[in-house]
Amino acid sequence: MHAPTGSEPDPVSVFRALLTDEGRHLLEELRSYDPGRELAVATRLRRDHPAELVSAALGQARLRQRAAAKFGPEDAGRMYFTPDGVEQATRASVAAHRAGRFAALGVRRLADLCCGVGGDAIALARAGIHVLAVDRSPLTCEVARANAEALGLADRVEVRCADVTEVDTDGFDAVFADPARRGGRGRIFDPEAYSPPLSWAVAAARRAPYAALKVAPGIPHEAVPEDAAAEWISDGGDVKEAVLWFGVPPGVRATLLPGPHTLASAGLPDPPVGPVGRYLYEPDGAVIRAHLVAEVAERVGGRLIDPTIAYVTSDDLRPVPYASAYEITDVLPFNVKRLRALLREREVGTVTVKKRGSAVEPEDLRRKLKPSGPNAVTVFLTRVAGAPTTLLGRPVP
Repeated sequence: MHAPTGSEPDPVSVFRALLTDEGRHLLEELRSYDPGRELAVATRLRRDHPAELVSAALGQARLRQRAAAKFGPEDAGRMYFTPDGVEQATRASVAAHRAGRFAALGVRRLADLCCGVGGDAIALARAGIHVLAVDRSPLTCEVARANAEALGLADRVEVRCADVTEVDTDGFDAVFADPARRGGRGRIFDPEAYSPPLSWAVAAARRAPYAALKVAPGIPHEAVPEDAAAEWISDGGDVKEAVLWFGVPPGVRATLLPGPHTLASAGLPDPPVGPVGRYLYEPDGAVIRAHLVAEVAERVGGRLIDPTIAYVTSDDLRPVPYASAYEITDVLPFNVKRLRALLREREVGTVTVKKRGSAVEPEDLRRKLKPSGPNAVTVFLTRVAGAPTTLLGRPVP
């Protein structure tokens, strides 16, 4: 039997090597990293640097490129990441919004539990809040600490490697918790299967003057504690997360970034249902998740086209930031042949397909339509008063 020749390198030691002068020099060389030339670049760098360090630097360069969409190229180009950290970190604009809310509440010391690579801790520190950032992964803590240092925030961010369930948060103005919502099999939808479970996070939140818990945007409304305020947040039209706030008046709201534009529940009944008018309003996803379509309908003087569909229609144009407006030109029973003939007659070559309440796949329909011509149209596949219907229109500038 042969003796073992070695073991897997320690991830923390490999990461720390990136923080040395040699590691920083390598990362600087890779600032304009081109994935298509990775083999040639790796071969060249390995002539002068240890292969393990080159591999780590190349991996970090790839992660920085992925992170630019969340953190912006300037911050991402200075920060450090893990694969899970890039995937799970809060988008910088969302973190800044939340940090601003904490600062407005007068929070000065906050415990960030399950801090990951430090995305929220960075935003909180930039808002003037002193942060204790806690995570149980030694590597993740090293990365979070390096990020605070790289962005000049080390004096406001203390990173501690510990089990968050054992951290004493007494004396802090607020708690922020972001339980892990991914496991070995992908996304976790049961809040009690989060790590740590949502029930533990809620108990920790209730012990602090203020708290916010980041949860999946698909959380059922019935899972929201009665003493919590629930906020659904979208950025650029994409729903990013839901947050449960404690220490503030209970309620439901949707926040749209950039802006922010915040729509709060007024406890309105369901809107009336009626025929399709001249304009169609498509509520933002955060508005729909927060069950605030009635609030949008009231603001635009509108009605639903179907009791089960979140499209609002009105005869008047009343622009609001909470919904995209379209001018409707045609209302047709769903029929592919008739639709194709109409688009050919109008020389439509660019078709944007949206659907709500339809089993038809947009790509399948687009292939069947074979659009050709200089004009553009938006096609809505939906139901009107229960009947499969096609609406044609164009966005209102």
